[in-house]
Amino acid sequence: MGNRRQPPLLQRSPTEKLRAVPRSLLWATGAAAFTAVFGAVAIPAALILPYSLRYGVFLRWSYAILWWTRMTCGIRCHVEGAENIPGQPCIVLCKHQSAWETMALQYWFNPQTWVLKRELLRVPVVGWALALLAPIAIDRGARKEAMQQMLEQGRERLRQGRWIVVFPEGTRIPAGRSGHYRRGGAVLACATGSPVIPVAHNAGEVWPRHSFLKYPGTVHVRIGPPMVAGDESSDAFLARIREWIETNSRAISRVYEAPEKEA
Repeated sequence: MGNRRQPPLLQRSPTEKLRAVPRSLLWATGAAAFTAVFGAVAIPAALILPYSLRYGVFLRWSYAILWWTRMTCGIRCHVEGAENIPGQPCIVLCKHQSAWETMALQYWFNPQTWVLKRELLRVPVVGWALALLAPIAIDRGARKEAMQQMLEQGRERLRQGRWIVVFPEGTRIPAGRSGHYRRGGAVLACATGSPVIPVAHNAGEVWPRHSFLKYPGTVHVRIGPPMVAGDESSDAFLARIREWIETNSRAISRVYEAPEKEA
C-alpha cells in the first residue's frame, strides 16, 4: 500500500507576516486588557452567582475577544448549516485547529460544557473561569477512569440541558492535516443515545496554532446534520463522524493536498 502524503502547511510570505505584526500586537494588548478586567471583576463575582449567570459572564468575555479579533486582525466568519442545529442540546464533535473555535462555537451552541484536559484548569484566569463552568475535566493518564467520568458527567450535563463539546483530535492540528480521533465522544453518544453534530472549519489558516501572528481572512464553518449511532459500534460511528469532518474540512481548506491513491 502506498504512503499517504501529508498536506502542505500554509506558507505565508514575508510581506504577509510583516503586515500581521502590528495587528497581532494590537490584538494581544487588547486581549490582555479584556482578560485582566475579566479576571479582576468577573471571576470573583462569579463565585457567588448561579451557573446561568456565571456562564453569561464567560460568554461575554468570549464575544468580546472575538469582536476584538475581527476589529484588529480582520478575522471574520461565514457559517453554513446552522439550520441543522436541533432544538435540544446534544454532543458536538468539532475539528480542532486553533483557539478561535473554542470561543466561536458559543455562537451556535450554548450553554455548553467542554471535555478537556484537567491541566487546562490550572491556566491563570481562563483556566480558573473554565473551572467555574463545570467542564468534564479528565485525566488522560488514567484512561479507564477518564472514560467512566466522561460517561457519568456527560449524562448529567445532557440532563441539565447543556451542549457537550468534544474536540476528538485532543489537541490543535495544523490546518490541512488530520490527527488521531479519540473515541470518547462517540462512546458517550452511543451510551446516551444522543445525536452528534459534526463541525468542520478552517480557523487554523488565519489563526494558526502556536503562532503569535494572526492573518485577515474568513473562517468557513460547516455544521453538519445530526448523526445517530443506531446499531453501530462506537468505533464505526466515530469513523463515520471522522469521514464527514475530514471531507468537509478538505472542501473548505486552502491548503489541503489530495493524498496519493493506495496501490
